[in-house]
Amino acid sequence: MAVAFYDVTSDAGLKKLDDYLLTRSYITGYQASKDDVTVYAALSKAPSSKYVNASRWFNHIDALLRISGVSAEGSGVTVEGCAPIPEGAIATPPTADSKAAAADDDDDVDLFGEETEEEKKAAEERAAAVKASAKKKESGKSSVLLDVKPWDDETDMKKLEEAVRGVQMEGLLWGASKLVPVGYGIKKMQIMLTIVDDLVSVDTLIEECLTVEPINEYVQSCDIVAFNKI
Repeated sequence: MAVAFYDVTSDAGLKKLDDYLLTRSYITGYQASKDDVTVYAALSKAPSSKYVNASRWFNHIDALLRISGVSAEGSGVTVEGCAPIPEGAIATPPTADSKAAAADDDDDVDLFGEETEEEKKAAEERAAAVKASAKKKESGKSSVLLDVKPWDDETDMKKLEEAVRGVQMEGLLWGASKLVPVGYGIKKMQIMLTIVDDLVSVDTLIEECLTVEPINEYVQSCDIVAFNKI
């Protein structure tokens, strides 16, 4: 069944989107798709931080579009007042080859018969940008579902989540989370995260960041529930 959203630029529409993303990392499925791009394009700006889930989702999709693009088809989503996204308009950023071709075309234009120092510098900057973009695309990414377990039923789960999300590093993006009962009044937190494989090791993240002081005041242990390449 196709997912539909209405007036996502209004407070009411954003609230419904925020509630929808409470237990989801993406609009449909388990990876970013054109459904996410459709809703992303319907928003005139990033949602306010008071819409925690929608804001987190928006920033994640924005980062994906800047780094590697979104190509999965999705299940189909409609947004009131938003025209369908033209093929290739947003979903996939320019590839290194197309950027290189554009750079070559620019270099072939010689209006005065001699390349100036400024033109040479601009060409070098374009080449460096192409190289950097190609390097980024080579780095794979993974989607991880993590179980974060508290010490007991008296652990403040709100502070636990704040402590976990407070861990920030290059190549790490926290996603949606939810509390899951485990018995005796104790709840664990399940949280999604996306990592750049070359920059972040989940084992290192757990051992050196999530189970050490001061976070271990709230976190007893962490387990990897699912690990999928994107």
